[in-house]
Amino acid sequence: MAVPKKKTSKSRRNMRRSHLALKGINLVECPNCGEMKQTHHICASCGYYDGREVTGPAQSA
Repeated sequence: MAVPKKKTSKSRRNMRRSHLALKGINLVECPNCGEMKQTHHICASCGYYDGREVTGPAQSA
């Protein structure tokens, strides 16, 4: 059975996991209304995507 010969240090373990961190979301300004939205997503405030209306604007509760 394979067993590690030496204990892996915290530093080496954390360096191995360095690329597993979550990335921040990329926000851009909506060209129609100017609100911030995620890239390649429908604008939540005006309902536009790629220059055309896909859904109506979101209703506030």
